[in-house]
Amino acid sequence: MPSIPTLSLDDAKRVIAAAEAESSTQGQPSNIAVVDAGGNLVAHVRMDGAWLGSIDISINKAFTARAFDTATKDLGDLAQPGEQFYGINASNDGRVMIFAGGIPLERDGQVVGAVGVSGGTGAQDQAVAEAAASAF
Repeated sequence: MPSIPTLSLDDAKRVIAAAEAESSTQGQPSNIAVVDAGGNLVAHVRMDGAWLGSIDISINKAFTARAFDTATKDLGDLAQPGEQFYGINASNDGRVMIFAGGIPLERDGQVVGAVGVSGGTGAQDQAVAEAAASAF
């Protein structure tokens, strides 16, 4: 049986460390989640002071970025009224997040996981997620 390329726990720790650093620079604590190629949670960190309500959001942003292999920010643009994916956020038992902060993680041109960040504004979450993805 061929193996599916995915990311490791060490990869997830590196991604989270970069996200924590950016979040600290911004002065806004975050929840940071990393999922594997199957959309399963590999690691999650709730920084001191990060909102409890953002735990699930960060995990679901990572899931969404992997499930659709697109940044949640971009999916959000396509999910507005009149756009082709309007209402997609109601799919998958409500797990689909259309807020900025979820980014697929690629290795050799193939999506092998994703990161999801929640706790700040959309722009803050996106910047933290971008820093995390860059570390991957």
